[in-house]
Amino acid sequence: MLTIVSGVPAAYAQAAGADGPATVMTFRAAGPELAALTSVGAPFFKARWGSDVVGIVLDEEETDWDEVSELLAESYCILAPKGLARQLRDSLTEGEV
Repeated sequence: MLTIVSGVPAAYAQAAGADGPATVMTFRAAGPELAALTSVGAPFFKARWGSDVVGIVLDEEETDWDEVSELLAESYCILAPKGLARQLRDSLTEGEV
């Protein structure tokens, strides 16, 4: 997570379409979820770096934190070694996390 203030950092401000103050977070997505998140619009945006990087503008009052949690878990699974990704998915299925 980072905060955009007065258009800085510029890469994030341009991608998010926000001069700030705004808090944003980027994560990885794949397949249909990537397509949906990059086309739905606010609060999501397509980062201009990395083909699978998506961003979200966080708002304490309007952000669906359960959705953010799911998106971060899936992002981790995209990048993590297969065994660790499987462990996380299994624990989520069992309701441990």
